[in-house]
Amino acid sequence: MTHKKVIVALDSNNLLKTLKLVKDLKKEVYAFKIGYQFFLRFGLDGYKKVYRIYPKIFLDLKLHDIPNTVQMGIKALSVIKPIFTTIHISGGDQMMQSAKLSRNNTKLLGVSILTSLNSDQTKKYYNQNNLTKLVEKFAKSAKINGLNGVVCSPKEIKHIRKAVGKNFIIVTPGIRIDNKVKKDDQKRVETPKKAIEMGANYLVIGRPITKSSNPLKALRKINQSLS
Repeated sequence: MTHKKVIVALDSNNLLKTLKLVKDLKKEVYAFKIGYQFFLRFGLDGYKKVYRIYPKIFLDLKLHDIPNTVQMGIKALSVIKPIFTTIHISGGDQMMQSAKLSRNNTKLLGVSILTSLNSDQTKKYYNQNNLTKLVEKFAKSAKINGLNGVVCSPKEIKHIRKAVGKNFIIVTPGIRIDNKVKKDDQKRVETPKKAIEMGANYLVIGRPITKSSNPLKALRKINQSLS
């Protein structure tokens, strides 16, 4: 199989089931993503239990605060050695520059526009209804300020890749096996193969795998489609 590209999102309220899932999938993933739901419920203890099974963790906490607070937050979490963590690009230049001072070996990914937002929402909150231009501007700012990459929806991948070049990490959520699903809180979605073809480095996939009747089979099918 080619280089692993799937990061499985561990959004669960059941620690035992999650740890079993990690054991079952660890040979087929690039990493596991731990976000608010898991981290606020199970804390460092839960994080460390996952880490002992498979140490490549994307700790997705989307930090967004004044520069010093974010810098100290990055310094604190670098002790538990996630491979990636996230900060909001909209926190500004100084915040991003401060964050990178404490990252150690953790790569910083900038969050541009959440994949749950559509053009109506970005017009309301960012005064810009052109999502592509908005995300591209954010990505350029992330690179200028020394971040390692960005998180963006599949719909903006090719534009960001063109803007920031090949040596900048693009991690993409909003991945669906069937991108015609109607009821979904992710507004800008794409299939795994298409997202990689457009220039994503890694794919964050949760429900299509974790809610499957056979998660390992679902993951292997995705991996096969990328090989």
